[in-house]
Amino acid sequence: MNMKGKILIADDEIHILRVLELKFKTAGYEVIKAETGREAWDKIVSQHPEVIISDYQMPEMNGLELAEDLFETPELRDIPIILLTARGFSLTSDDLLGTNIIQMITKPFSPRALLSVVENMLEASGVS
Repeated sequence: MNMKGKILIADDEIHILRVLELKFKTAGYEVIKAETGREAWDKIVSQHPEVIISDYQMPEMNGLELAEDLFETPELRDIPIILLTARGFSLTSDDLLGTNIIQMITKPFSPRALLSVVENMLEASGVS
């Protein structure tokens, strides 16, 4: 089976990781999972996914810190990031400067809608 691409999903909520892993694997993507920001960083550096879906609130390194560190690393700077945030939480456009966060999605969200966002993003970038 031909994989569509590699997606890294970072979230410390195991049920969200499992639901998204199933959704993306069923759609033909290779899924890399991480439960902390530090684990996500290590896996991104070693496996170079096409897209990163990261929760904002995670142990060791939050999603914004992860995005800032990636942006400061030339070979990882262009990987698009979708940031998952809690309801009532918001970041300003200034907060997103120096990151490659291209979309923020508030929890709870539809896994189908998230898959659609990723597929449209990859199609626009010519990956899928």
